[in-house]
Amino acid sequence: MSKVRLLVGTHKGAFVMTSDGKREKWEISGPHFAGWEIYHVKGSPVNPNRLYASQTSGWFGQVMQRSDDGGKTWEPVGNKFEYDGVPGTHQWYDGTPHPWEFKRVWHIEPSLTDAEVVYAGVEDAGLFRSADGGQNWEELSGLRKHGSGPHWQPGAGGMCLHTIILDPSDPERIYIAISAAGAFRTDDGGKSWRPINRGLRSEFIPDPDAEVGHCVHHVAMHPSRPNTLFMQKHWDVMRSDNAGDLWTEVSGNLPTDFGFVIDVHAHEPETVFVVPIKSDREHYPLDGKLQVFRSKSGGNEWEALTKGLPQKDCYVNVLRDAMSVDSLDKCGVYFGTTGGQVYGSSDAGDSWTAIARDLPAVLSVEAQTLP
Repeated sequence: MSKVRLLVGTHKGAFVMTSDGKREKWEISGPHFAGWEIYHVKGSPVNPNRLYASQTSGWFGQVMQRSDDGGKTWEPVGNKFEYDGVPGTHQWYDGTPHPWEFKRVWHIEPSLTDAEVVYAGVEDAGLFRSADGGQNWEELSGLRKHGSGPHWQPGAGGMCLHTIILDPSDPERIYIAISAAGAFRTDDGGKSWRPINRGLRSEFIPDPDAEVGHCVHHVAMHPSRPNTLFMQKHWDVMRSDNAGDLWTEVSGNLPTDFGFVIDVHAHEPETVFVVPIKSDREHYPLDGKLQVFRSKSGGNEWEALTKGLPQKDCYVNVLRDAMSVDSLDKCGVYFGTTGGQVYGSSDAGDSWTAIARDLPAVLSVEAQTLP
């Protein structure tokens, strides 16, 4: 029987949760790197026991960790993230020039085909690649050196490159998203990039055709349809059917279209999950009711999934990397909250159970389906 492993990053360490295919009982190990912020933990699709973790601290800085035994043991790997050439400046919150400064790794994306290759999205926004299992990192500087780079500004959480999507049908195509610059695509392996923000609208940007400046929170793709993308923006849930060339809004009947996470069912490319959050100032569910919303039509028509979730006095947030799906026959969906809960559904969201309730604030959740 297949197994599921959840990799959970929190404000005070990482946790590894494992279960058999029934997903009824879970074993939890951790905290690994106790006391450290673990922004992201992710495993290689080629070698599932190879895991990477971004370990960071405002006092001690950034440490990249790697495990080759599924999280039982870890070792630090390369931690030298240097921008290529003279970094230059981007815009600060007040619009003044501000030097590019490396702060931390937000997102890790292992290659789909090579266990030694891994990508890292960092703050201040940059994309790095390692071809030796994380020992050495090289910036794909064509992104940062895009002509719009000096005009990028940070979002409320910093100027972070938080989403990396590798196209399974085209190894040269990569999608990334930056808060608050927008989404970008490369079709030549990272040498050159183009903004893919046409159709996005943001209240704080007066120009309706602005090339950059949109606060994209997360982007998701189903591997069977790599040209179809779903986006949770600062406000609005969006969809593109042409690799990001044009976006249309699919918020539909959502009670609020602000949120951070978005993900796609493992076997149904038109089934999408989001967690609506009240507003950009009040980062908690409407009316204190934690609800996942699911669309089976690729957006616009949404249904609330609440069975097993708290429906009163719940004032948590679900951050951008804190939802994931497994690929078992009955697709499992998982998410973590800033209140330290990790919820799982073994029936594509119809019902939920708490896998863990009292962890530190959850920053990321990644699901691995194991043989």
